Amino acid sequence: MKMTATTSRYKYPIEYELSPTEVEKGTNWVTLKLKNTSRNNLRGVDIQLHSLDSYRLSVYGIWYGFGPGQYLKELKPNEEVELVFRINAFGSADVYATIKAREEKNNFWWESSWTRIHVSEEKAELERLLVLSHPYTQIGKTLSAEATVKGLREGTGLKLEFWVEDPSGKSEKQATTEIKELSAGEEARYTAEFTPKETGDYTIYAYLYDGWQRIGHKTNYVYVQRK
Repeated sequence: MKMTATTSRYKYPIEYELSPTEVEKGTNWVTLKLKNTSRNNLRGVDIQLHSLDSYRLSVYGIWYGFGPGQYLKELKPNEEVELVFRINAFGSADVYATIKAREEKNNFWWESSWTRIHVSEEKAELERLLVLSHPYTQIGKTLSAEATVKGLREGTGLKLEFWVEDPSGKSEKQATTEIKELSAGEEARYTAEFTPKETGDYTIYAYLYDGWQRIGHKTNYVYVQRK
């Protein structure tokens, strides 16, 4: 299995690193390194690892049946720990860590940024979804949504769908695109257009499929106002 290089990231007062960030499909172990860079002790430290897409990637404790958290009695200034979590990866997903503790006499809450865990067998990833307009637009003005797909390895059978949910809660498919074969590292952009007919918040979804299996999902938003 190819391992992706990782670098430490920082959000006060924690320096952290999650590895590996590329795994095979199935059960895997990931290590979360934490370092307290502050001058204060953190006590009663509850560390959790969360998946943003639990359908594709689930986080467990060290053993199945336990929650996705670990507990430290104390994390001292400049102390570094390595915590192991068990994951079940059906597909790639973003994860993030949270810490709940006591700092001096105050409650302490900390949340990391997102880290992508890739499943090495996947052919492609949905990198981004953009709405090509100002965040506030007008009724009757046609909008374009653009999705960028990046090939991870050669393969066929990919499909991209665009859906739009209007302010009343109704979702409609706007476009389906059969994607040509992408080579590793190649990027391709695809667009779909829609015309809003009512005011309010619209949610735009892009789904990337390999056959029937969803391997990518992005969401964006736009607010529609009267002319």
